[in-house]
Amino acid sequence: MPAVTHRKDRRRPPMSQAPLWTKDFILVSFLNFLAVLVFYLLVVVMGVYATEELGATSSQAGLAVGMFVVGVLAGRLLVGQYIDFLGRRRTLVAGLFLSIVTIGAYFLPVGIGGLVVFRFLHGASIGIAATAMGTIVAFLIPSARKGEGIGYYSMSSTLATATGPFIGMFMTTHTSFSHVLWLCLAVSSLSFLACWALKVPEVTAEDRAAIPRKFSVRRLVAAEAVPICGVIFVLGIFYSGVLSFLNAYARELDLVAAASFFFVAYSVAILISRPFTGRLLDLRGANLVMYPAFVLMVAGFGLLGMASEGWHLWLAGGLIGLGFGNSQSCIQAVALKIVDHHKMGLATATFFIFLDAGLGFGPYFLGLVVPMLGYASLFECVAGLVVVCAIGYAIAYGRIASKVQKQV
Repeated sequence: MPAVTHRKDRRRPPMSQAPLWTKDFILVSFLNFLAVLVFYLLVVVMGVYATEELGATSSQAGLAVGMFVVGVLAGRLLVGQYIDFLGRRRTLVAGLFLSIVTIGAYFLPVGIGGLVVFRFLHGASIGIAATAMGTIVAFLIPSARKGEGIGYYSMSSTLATATGPFIGMFMTTHTSFSHVLWLCLAVSSLSFLACWALKVPEVTAEDRAAIPRKFSVRRLVAAEAVPICGVIFVLGIFYSGVLSFLNAYARELDLVAAASFFFVAYSVAILISRPFTGRLLDLRGANLVMYPAFVLMVAGFGLLGMASEGWHLWLAGGLIGLGFGNSQSCIQAVALKIVDHHKMGLATATFFIFLDAGLGFGPYFLGLVVPMLGYASLFECVAGLVVVCAIGYAIAYGRIASKVQKQV
């Protein structure tokens, strides 16, 4: 693994002295919170809107939900290898502006086909902005605190994970879909205005001139990060079932009110644990975080499939939060640790490409088996498949994690 040897730098300041909580780190985390908030505001209501208002089937509703993430994936692929050439600020501004435009398009009277198209375009705009934010924050975080910094940055997503679904489910019960859209439009406009206060670290003119301008498939992803990112792809498929079908599953169980707190429990679990898991990753390596995370995911998905009371959903949310939530930040930090410094932007794009692909394509394929299995059996099957994913992690990275940790 020659790509990691350059990380060792005796001149680097101690972890406690390297500044992390700068104005720009806080601001880019806030922008990320707003972007993810819009995603979760819509994702929990889109499936129900598609089936009840547009007459879509389960797989079509899953496609409408997941097409947003497919669009995010396309946006990342579009700008991933050109972001430093185009400019990180320009990329961020363009993505946030396009997000406002595409949210406005949701107000147009279209059927399920038009909705799927708009979901894709909206996702692409967020993918462009999110790639810029992920690249910017990677360069704002000190190398010695990469795991800790990514953990705190990811907590902005965690807060949105709790806030978005809760507000979305509440609004669909008490207001209308159009009110949800107006709120998303206001949040996106706030993001666009706030981004101008961000001081963005850009590459030098000399480095920009050296960036290849010709499109290359090889430069879509960081090859060194592909094996570990493959794990988050599979986990993303599993978690997409929660995002897409929890609302419908809760209606089936007559636990809609309790289900709105699933994501609150999910987020609280991450908020409490992530400061510790981030530092644990930096000090002791990924295995000490990942293997317990797999165990927690098995328990969480299994309990979700067997749920019959509200507290079952809350506990399942907490367990899945501890498992899937912390595995996300851990895998992202590992992807950044194992590449050369100049590839951190590409490694960030690689991580999110794989995560978005899992979250985007997962709802459609899981939606195909829902009529055969039902929601409960689907989640129980996912619990078993997490064990298989853990074996894949051990093969892809776990067996060499200690060696990599010594080189960092």
